Amino acid sequence: MATGAARLDVIPLPFSFKSRPSPPTPPQSSRKLAQKNHSLSIHPISCSLVKEQQQQEDQRLSFTDPEAALLEALLGIQGRGRAATPQQLMDVEEAIKALETAEGVPDPTSSGLIEGRWNLIFTTRPGTASPIQRTFVGVDFFKVFQEVYLRTNDPRVSNIVKFSEAIGELKVEAAATIKDGKRILFQFDRAAFSFKFLPFKVPYPVPFRLLGDEAKGWLDTTYLSNTGNIRISRGNKGTTFVLQKKTTEITEPRQRLVEAISLGSGVLEAIEELVDLQQKTVTETLEGEWKLLWASQSQLEGESWRAIAAYGLKGLQIVKKNGQLENQVNLVQGFSYSASGDIMKLSDSNTYTIRMDNGAVRFGEFRFPLEIKSKYNLELLYVDNKMRITRGFQDRLFVHLRLGDAKES
Repeated sequence: MATGAARLDVIPLPFSFKSRPSPPTPPQSSRKLAQKNHSLSIHPISCSLVKEQQQQEDQRLSFTDPEAALLEALLGIQGRGRAATPQQLMDVEEAIKALETAEGVPDPTSSGLIEGRWNLIFTTRPGTASPIQRTFVGVDFFKVFQEVYLRTNDPRVSNIVKFSEAIGELKVEAAATIKDGKRILFQFDRAAFSFKFLPFKVPYPVPFRLLGDEAKGWLDTTYLSNTGNIRISRGNKGTTFVLQKKTTEITEPRQRLVEAISLGSGVLEAIEELVDLQQKTVTETLEGEWKLLWASQSQLEGESWRAIAAYGLKGLQIVKKNGQLENQVNLVQGFSYSASGDIMKLSDSNTYTIRMDNGAVRFGEFRFPLEIKSKYNLELLYVDNKMRITRGFQDRLFVHLRLGDAKES
């Protein structure tokens, strides 16, 4: 088939991490996504006061190009870094170093921008970090924050894990001292669980007074954005932290979708918001390796592994330059199913026909042929250089993340 079969008309990325917060999505949005044929449109509101307020909001929430590059590298990394691939870690570290050499706030600890609640979005070396990190940081369902308040009679740095609105949170506090323009010295001294269903706090079972120097440490802020939105810090145990100020909701639509998937709620609304951003049609490549992040019907009971591989219901999907497609499903280390075929674009539409005509079971170095015959349509709802949203087998919605650079595929 022609090489053009692997190219498609797609929705452009109409933002560069400068998007405005969207109004609440009406409940019927999820029903609209459930329909196969739907019409999406945007109706801007014309009001000079609203525009003036929005310009001020956009300026406060905007990101520089290096900051946007870091957020782009972090997009889709699960477990706040724990589940990152080596290539993803390299991309993030490169973006972090670029910001650390850029001109942020000169003396972060002397600036009021460092104060407040920060959302932890990435960290390295969780195994050498504090107990709160080792236990909770890698769980996407929990929200992890850091509070920094240095201009009070009792300067403190606190780590907070919010389990949910209904359950409560754990807060570990440390007395803080400013050493210089970048470094904060701290010593953990108290911690407690605050459960919504209890009228009192439950002490965190760590004897900080008996830990001595183990309860002490320092935190260097190596980058603080001039808008106070992004902070990079490095700790005394070699851990790197990337944090985003918790002043408003996450404003980048793809970030909102990834967070919704992690929390297990609001996914359809986040998908619809992203799809609604379409404005015009451009040419983008579908080539590359795509990791399945979410599917609208995640329960696979009754589905054979052969069908799961054939319809791409799990694992990795690879689209090659010649229009060939391969789905890979790793069951355990060294044991996997795969299905291969081709993908062809139907004329004047964002619908593709996928034909699978070959399969295999791999066990270590051994490969055993597997008969697979399937044909189905794939409707493209959204795609950019990082994320793809499609409707496929049995009208299921799929969210994929591209691994690596499309140009490298």
